[in-house]
Amino acid sequence: MRVTKFEHATLRIDESGDSLLIDPGSFTTPLIDLSSVVAVVITHEHPDHWTPEHLDRILRDAPGIPIFAPAGVAAAASDYEITVVAPGDTVTAGRFTLRFFGGDHAVIHSSVPNVQNVGVLVNDELYYPGDSYAIPEGVEVNTLAAPLGGPWLKIGEAMDFMLAVKPRRAFGVHDMTLSVAGRNMHRSRLKWATEHNGGEFFELDPGDPLDL
Repeated sequence: MRVTKFEHATLRIDESGDSLLIDPGSFTTPLIDLSSVVAVVITHEHPDHWTPEHLDRILRDAPGIPIFAPAGVAAAASDYEITVVAPGDTVTAGRFTLRFFGGDHAVIHSSVPNVQNVGVLVNDELYYPGDSYAIPEGVEVNTLAAPLGGPWLKIGEAMDFMLAVKPRRAFGVHDMTLSVAGRNMHRSRLKWATEHNGGEFFELDPGDPLDL
């Protein structure tokens, strides 16, 4: 299985000719080569995790594929057929088994309405929490896509999340709101937290793949 990081929160996972897309949002440049896509996962409704333009492009090249997302996304993306998922659900699409965790977006501020958020575990290998520190209880995480920045993220809490999950491998995502200096600093902190439990941290830039 191969994961490719794109700008900000977007991931593409490829397995035996099938592709899965996660969170194709507003900070991500147009994606290409979409005919092998068998499903899309959207962790929550904020536009940096999905846009109509991305969904239209994906569905044009891969018509009829399921879009898995929480109920808040179904309400926000009412022009699309959304398969609603919640924490505890397991679904399959092509070569992918998807297990969902969490439930809530990390708090930004008391003045900002909170929204639903699901973390997703792909093929019992790769876990992406969306905009949350939701720990997949009872699961050994081999690879973690760990948020690096955002209006809700404090780096000390992100480090504690990494220390709690104890992945064998990790890389950073959700990083377009950071300066180059800030991104590198946050990467170094999460690298320390990953290595503290014997794991390995990879610095992936947009377009970089990682074989799992």
